[in-house]
Amino acid sequence: MTGNAKDKFYITTAIDYVNSLPHIGTAYEKIGADVVARWMRMRGFDVHFQMGNDEHSINVWKAAKERSVTPKDYCNAMRTKFEEVWQKLEISYDGFIQTSDPEHEKGVQKLFDAIMKNGDIYKSRYEGWYCESCEAYFTDKDLADGLCPNHKSKPKWLSEDNYFFALSKYGDRLLEHIEKHPEFILPEIRKNEIASLIREGLQDVSISRSSFDWGVKLPNDPDHIVYVWFDALINYITAVGYGFDEDKFHKWWPADMHVIGKDITRFHCVIWPAMLMSAGLALPKTVFGHGFVYLRGEKMSKTLGNVVTPMDIIDKYGADPLRYYLMREGGFGRDGDFTWEHFIERYNGDLANGLGNLVSRTCGMALKYQGGEISPPEKIDYDTELAALSLGLAKKLSDFLEPGSGEVEFHQALAAIWEIIAAADRRVNVTKPWVMAKEGRAIEINQVLWELASAIRTICVALLPFIPSTAKKIWCTMGLDSTSELNDLAFGDISKKWDVLDVAIKVNPAEGLFPRIETKEKNEEKKTVQKQENKTNKEIKMEDNLIDITDFAKVDLRIAEVMEAERVEGTDKLLRLQINLGSETRQIVAGIAQHYSPEALKGKKVVVVANLKPAKLRGIESNGMLLAASDDSKVSIVTPLEEVSIGSKVK
Repeated sequence: MTGNAKDKFYITTAIDYVNSLPHIGTAYEKIGADVVARWMRMRGFDVHFQMGNDEHSINVWKAAKERSVTPKDYCNAMRTKFEEVWQKLEISYDGFIQTSDPEHEKGVQKLFDAIMKNGDIYKSRYEGWYCESCEAYFTDKDLADGLCPNHKSKPKWLSEDNYFFALSKYGDRLLEHIEKHPEFILPEIRKNEIASLIREGLQDVSISRSSFDWGVKLPNDPDHIVYVWFDALINYITAVGYGFDEDKFHKWWPADMHVIGKDITRFHCVIWPAMLMSAGLALPKTVFGHGFVYLRGEKMSKTLGNVVTPMDIIDKYGADPLRYYLMREGGFGRDGDFTWEHFIERYNGDLANGLGNLVSRTCGMALKYQGGEISPPEKIDYDTELAALSLGLAKKLSDFLEPGSGEVEFHQALAAIWEIIAAADRRVNVTKPWVMAKEGRAIEINQVLWELASAIRTICVALLPFIPSTAKKIWCTMGLDSTSELNDLAFGDISKKWDVLDVAIKVNPAEGLFPRIETKEKNEEKKTVQKQENKTNKEIKMEDNLIDITDFAKVDLRIAEVMEAERVEGTDKLLRLQINLGSETRQIVAGIAQHYSPEALKGKKVVVVANLKPAKLRGIESNGMLLAASDDSKVSIVTPLEEVSIGSKVK
């Protein structure tokens, strides 16, 4: 559907603790929400994209005390630093809230009062575990070997008189809402987790603290402040006027989409909707719990000290490569893995060799053969691969980017865009404009260049939510700024017609959009290759590569059967295989996805190295190695010629 002036879309991210600066995992959430917000604007909706900082915590109070400043001054300074990061990442938020804002405090007290008047707040004694890093309460069963599951630290035992929210009253109503509204919790795995949690039985939760005074005072008891999580959740309504601007509040609420990390779904999908039910307010339409970004298999955490910050990448490579990488690597609802190797692989492969090369070669041919001018052809061919892919793109992007259409799948949307890039490259390689030029076929050259320019125009608009700076740069390089402003385009403007590029354009020289990243390892590899090329065959002695029988005996080669096979999200090369070794089943990861489909491998007998040390590939553990032969163009897995038993040893 396309929005109009009366259609609104209100999207939020979780607000962030300000005890330290954002890391890649934090940026992942903001970029994902930004892509959705930008896309919905392009679809014609009146969008309000809300972010902010969570400031009423004991960690903030401690950090301010260490610096001999007031908590408010500390928070204001941290806001400046956070917004610098978000602006460099081109996050297009419309509002930024601080929970220490006076308007927010008014709204918190108003909602607290409404819930209390409904009889759902009472005073009692709390005794239990509390993690100061999480600012969260835990039961014994929540802990992992007695430690906080998120920070691997020992929580404190608290015993104090607090005010409680009667969460236990709302289990049945929450389950009923989840069943009636399947889009309320996405992805499906998060919904199942929450439903299971509710069915186990809900307990009332403590919602106040009295051990320090940095926070919103209770309207009925100024000796207590509102517990930070209860306070923080209310930002989603105070940010749009609850408690002080009712017209604004009624315009935007309920939220269309909360974007949060999977570790805080319990707060957002259980406690928050129960609070709203108690106060008689509408519930958000969708809560999307995205996965974690891991650093070589371990969750990034400021407490654990294994953090890569956005600025580590932005300052060196720019914001768009980071935005692209995080959205392309895997499903937003699943966990991802950040490594510098994967980042460079995506940068060089997709951005430099893919998108950048397409624009560069198109502009280069236009300048060389036509003085930079590309004109609409007299006859337009609508029955081409490029036309079909371009005209079908809007539907695919809507399916992948809009929460009402199902799970949000940024990587699938980008894969669909890159299909057009690949098709454009194929068009060049098949038609060979350089050959046409030698034969004087100027009309046909223009035809091909017009098709490429039309495809790039579609790609530009489609990429605007993902990599906005690059999209604008390509737009201007292609000379499209004379026809319309990219920012004002709705995607529907180019998704209905293939001949929308109906005036001549004058392209500019395409400066390197994405200069290739030459790694130290790559340079060393080049040096090694050069040295080897300088040697004669006589100098390379075969004896240097020989092993004796005892070395070979260490390798345990076994016959296995492939039981299941599936592609690994975020990579074009890897397959995840479940294999049967006779005495056991194992999981291995093999780099053969470009040569074998998962279906072709099921039931096939293969040879594997069974005693290889486990290794992680893209965060997935591989327990063994599949044997395959390869040359420059083909890969062939090793299989037995005769029927042999599964688990047989290869000697």
